Amino acid sequence: MGRHGWNSGARRWRLTALLGVGLAALALVVTLLNTLPGGGGTEGTSPDGDKVHGTPATPGNSTAPDVGWGFTHTQFSADEGSAAAVRRVEGRLSDAGGLAQNQHIMGWGADNPEPVKGRYDFEALDRRVDFMRASGSTPVITLCCSPDWMKGGRPGVDSTDWSQAALETAPTPEHYQDFADLAATVAKRYPDVRHFIVWNEFKGFWNDAEARWDYEGYTKLYNLVYRALKKVDPEIMVGGPYLVMDSVDPRSPDASATFRGAWGAMDQRVLDAFSYWNENKAGADFVVVDGSSYTKDDELLPDEFAATDKFTAVSRWVRQRTGDLPLWWAEYYVEPADGDDDRDGWSEARRTAVQATGMIAMVRGGATSGFYWNPEKEKGGACAGCLWTTTDKAAGGAELPMYDLVSRFAEAFPPGTAHRTVSVAKDDVPGVRVLATDRTVLVVNTLDRRISAQVDGKRFDMQAYEVRWLTR
Repeated sequence: MGRHGWNSGARRWRLTALLGVGLAALALVVTLLNTLPGGGGTEGTSPDGDKVHGTPATPGNSTAPDVGWGFTHTQFSADEGSAAAVRRVEGRLSDAGGLAQNQHIMGWGADNPEPVKGRYDFEALDRRVDFMRASGSTPVITLCCSPDWMKGGRPGVDSTDWSQAALETAPTPEHYQDFADLAATVAKRYPDVRHFIVWNEFKGFWNDAEARWDYEGYTKLYNLVYRALKKVDPEIMVGGPYLVMDSVDPRSPDASATFRGAWGAMDQRVLDAFSYWNENKAGADFVVVDGSSYTKDDELLPDEFAATDKFTAVSRWVRQRTGDLPLWWAEYYVEPADGDDDRDGWSEARRTAVQATGMIAMVRGGATSGFYWNPEKEKGGACAGCLWTTTDKAAGGAELPMYDLVSRFAEAFPPGTAHRTVSVAKDDVPGVRVLATDRTVLVVNTLDRRISAQVDGKRFDMQAYEVRWLTR
């Protein structure tokens, strides 16, 4: 799992060696003062984790379960760097109406939020929330991952194990309630955050003995978190299960016998996990999945554009089983990664065109919200698929093609949009993808060559892999 990587971006606390016999005693006193009976240094932490941070944005009279289309912050983002570049991105997001933004509570740019039980460090998460507030966006928090002491590790600000294996370990059952308490603390600290996703991709919830997902364990954790958040405020929106909707080769022993298409077959173990959560959840205000258009073996069937039909099929399958619950895609991938988890083998035009086709496919299946996993870098240089240039220099934060797609898509197709059918010339049907409203038509050329297309009664030329916006 975790095909997107994790990238904690956390600070590494280090103690400075004290020289001299006279300073040794002082060091011992400092250590004792910064250590709780349970063990673990507490320097840089506070017991006031649930104290409201900063100036919360004023929420509306009611909170809708949909948030629309936006992006997820990763290890590096526009909350740090040159002040001019940070303001440039904040302003661009604000001008676009404030794209929905998602941030995890630990990892992907956030530090260990509770290094010792009852002692909190929200500095990095505070900064990300401040950025979301400044850009006028709808903030979303993903409640993952968990402090070391909740999963068999040592407490203390120096003790966090930032390896991927450690980060992706779930809390042990005896600490499920502790994690729910942490979730409630986060909700109290940021009262303007009204949408919470519980955990990420079932990380750590795998049953080795039975070679299947530990959906019982995840659902227990989910239900405790759900109830804790609703106790803080019944109007808070909570969703899960954030399962990776994996597809496999139809010949795989794990393939579903009934849920399949030209894009492959669904992994039956995933469907079983989703069904258990859906039948045993304490409640949900929206449902969350993620996944890729390609199979677990990185096959794009029958090609990169047609493979996105999987998003439509999965969306419809989920919607049929969850009724009126809005559907979110927490992550969606259309380009297989290499061994270093990089996706830079395609041209930006091809990448943007396939992304646009994937987003169209999700909407056609009934999805109303989705988050683009933004692969931002810390410093300048090529950055395939990034939303903006790095913010390490004053000239940074410049818009890139993927930002144009995501921001315009969010504006044109918000939740509740009525979609319309438009005419497409018969010869163009195989080569273009279209999504339309009363006001806007999005047209994607899926061919690696120039075409002359006729859509909605208009004839126009399109470059290879061009994404075109038409006004009706």
